[in-house]
Amino acid sequence: MFKDNTLENETILITGGGSGLGLSMAHKFAKLGADIAICGRTEEKLEKAVKELKEYGTDVHYYVADVRDYEAVGQMFDGIISDMGKVTGLVNNAAGNFLSASEDLTPGGFKAIVDIVLIGSFNCTHHFGNHLIKQKEKGNILNIVTTYAEDAGSGFVLPSACSKAGVLAMTRSLAFEWAEYDIRVNAIAPGPFPTEGAWTRLFPTKKFEKKYLDKIPAGRYGNHEELANLASFLMSDLAPYITGECVTIDGGEKLSAGQFNFIDSLMSRSKLKKVFKMMKGK
Repeated sequence: MFKDNTLENETILITGGGSGLGLSMAHKFAKLGADIAICGRTEEKLEKAVKELKEYGTDVHYYVADVRDYEAVGQMFDGIISDMGKVTGLVNNAAGNFLSASEDLTPGGFKAIVDIVLIGSFNCTHHFGNHLIKQKEKGNILNIVTTYAEDAGSGFVLPSACSKAGVLAMTRSLAFEWAEYDIRVNAIAPGPFPTEGAWTRLFPTKKFEKKYLDKIPAGRYGNHEELANLASFLMSDLAPYITGECVTIDGGEKLSAGQFNFIDSLMSRSKLKKVFKMMKGK
């Protein structure tokens, strides 16, 4: 459904855009005609990403910045506008996470994730929103959250669950408040999309990973292009009336919370059907 110019005339900042899902979205946006700004804390990684992104022929810049630092984020936006002339879109993708029993968390460990995910998203959103409002320009914000941000939370990732829930609340709060300024604010809640950084921290063994995969109805992990396609749609003029939404993309993983869904892991579907018939007296 996309054309090469779907995101033409857009200048989009992706935080944490030097690798993983951030870089995958950057590739798709650039392929569809957008100028791209990426930021992160590791210059070497950002330089490598920019070299990849320049193949599409759009304007690409990187900025070494820590999203936890409000003043540094402001300076980054000044730099983007000076270098690229404008900024029309923001993807709050920078994140951090690790597994821990909550009773073993340190205040520093909890704060580290909250500062990156929640405070960092606020810092970027606040600077970007104020710029748009001052210039009387429309804009688009996309926040990357998680499937456990909305309903159930999740054990063993407490800092991430708290932070992502806050980002989702911010998404909906600002979608209402900033609709008056023609600023759309949406979120994507990805399920498992393999990335080198997240996988090493969240899946310590192959057995652990297999157990996780077993609870995904689609029977597979997501691929990056699937998420990038969704992000491109939400960041484009194909979705001008969508704001305040959180779109889940997880192969049905979130649905496994259903009360009796666990039985699907007990035996094959054919055996289950036989058991059901026996229970009915057939």
